[in-house]
Amino acid sequence: MSSIRDSALSNSDVDVVRKATLPLGSREDFDPLLSAIGETGLVLIGEASHGTHEFYRVRAEITKRLLAEKGFGAVAIEGDWPDAWRVNRYVRGRSEDRDASEALAGFRRFPTWMWRNTDVLDFVGWLRAYNEGKGERAAGFYGLDLYSLHASMEAVLGYLDTVDAAAARRARERYACFDHFGEDVQAYGYAAGFGLSETCEKEVVAQLVELRRRAADYAARDGRVAEDDYFQAEQNARLVLDAEQYYRSMFQGRVSSWNLRDTHMADTLDALVAHHARQGRSAKVVVWAHNSHLGDARATQMGREGELNLGQLARERHPGDAFLAGFSTHTGTVTAATDWGAPAERKRVRPSLPGSYERLFHETAQERFLLLAPGKTPALNPPRLQRAIGVIYRPDTERASHYFEARLGAQFDAVLHYDVTRAVEPLERGSLWDDREPPETYPTGI
Repeated sequence: MSSIRDSALSNSDVDVVRKATLPLGSREDFDPLLSAIGETGLVLIGEASHGTHEFYRVRAEITKRLLAEKGFGAVAIEGDWPDAWRVNRYVRGRSEDRDASEALAGFRRFPTWMWRNTDVLDFVGWLRAYNEGKGERAAGFYGLDLYSLHASMEAVLGYLDTVDAAAARRARERYACFDHFGEDVQAYGYAAGFGLSETCEKEVVAQLVELRRRAADYAARDGRVAEDDYFQAEQNARLVLDAEQYYRSMFQGRVSSWNLRDTHMADTLDALVAHHARQGRSAKVVVWAHNSHLGDARATQMGREGELNLGQLARERHPGDAFLAGFSTHTGTVTAATDWGAPAERKRVRPSLPGSYERLFHETAQERFLLLAPGKTPALNPPRLQRAIGVIYRPDTERASHYFEARLGAQFDAVLHYDVTRAVEPLERGSLWDDREPPETYPTGI
C-alpha cells in the first residue's frame, strides 16, 4: 500500500521521537502518565501481544496506582464474564477459593495462558490484599468478552435456581434450543447462519426480557449482595443474546463479527460503570485488552475497512473521559500458539520491520520509554506499519499476518515502548513451553 512508510526511517524522524520520550525505569517514572490521566474515568491499557511479560507486569503496576491513588473501582479485562466473575468474588472476599490460582481456574478455554499466567496471578493476589477491610469500596474484577455462551447459560440457570424455581424451568426450556449442537457453538453458528437450522434468537431474547422484568424483585431480596448477584445474572443473559448473534455472524465476514464483539464489550463496560454508580461505588474503570481493541480504530487500516473497536466507542460514548494507552516492542520472546487451539509455545519475536513504528522506536536507542500525547509529535502522525501479535504468532508470514497500517498519534493518548521483551509464563507449561530461551536462529534454524 503506497500510503504506508515501508522505507528506511529518516534521522530527523528518529531525533524528533527521541526528544519526545520519557525514560522508564522506576515506579516514579509513571508519574507523568498518571498526571496526564488526571481525573479521567476510563483508562484503557492495551498490549501489543497476548503473551508478553512486560505488558502484563507494567499494566498491573499502573493499575495498582490508579486504584490506590486515583480512586478507580474496577478492572475489566478482555476475558469471559463468568470466569472473571469468579475472580471478582475472590478479590472481594466472597468466594470459597483458597488462593489466586484457584480463583483463576475458570479460565480453561484457549488461550489459557492469556489470564492463567504468573503476572495475572500476582496481580489477583495483590488485589485481594488491597481490598482487605474496604467492604463495599473493594475494587472489582470483571470480564468484557462474549465467548462463554454455555458457561453464561449455566450461570443464568444457577442464579434462577436460587431465586425463582419456576423461572429457572422456563429458562431451561428456552436454552434447550442449543442442545442439538452440544458444546459446539461454531456448528450452531454455521447451521443457523446459513438457514440450515432454526436460530435461538427468540428464545434468548425472551429470557433476557423476563429476567429484566423481574429485576426489581430479584435485586431487592438481600440488599447489595442481591443487587450484585442479579447484575451478574443479567450480564450473563445479555451475553447469551450477543454471543448467539456473534456465532451466527462468524460465517458472514470478519467485519460484522468483530463489530458485534467490540460493541458487546463497550456495552458491558457501560453497564459496569452504571452498576458501580448505582451502588455508590467508584465508577472509574481500568480496561485491559489488546491494542487492536483499545487503540482508536478510526486511526487504523481496520477502521477504513469498516471495523470499529472498544477504544473508538469509549471515546465516542465518553468524550473527554477515556484515556487510551498502548504498548509496543521491537524483539524478544512471546507466548503464543502456531494455530488456534494449539499448545502454547515460547517463540522468538522477529526484529520489527523497517519503516514500522516499532523500528522507529528501536532506532531511538532507548530500552524503554513513555510517549505522552503522541499526536503532538509530527513523526507519529503519518501512516506507518504497526505490529499486532494475538494468541497466534506466525513469524514466517509476519508481514501479512501481523502488520497493519495505523496513525499512532490519533490511535493512542500514550504509548509505552519496551525494546526487548520476554514471554509471559503460563501457570501450566506444556511440552512446547519451557524456561530455556529459543535459539537466536528461531524459527528458521539457519
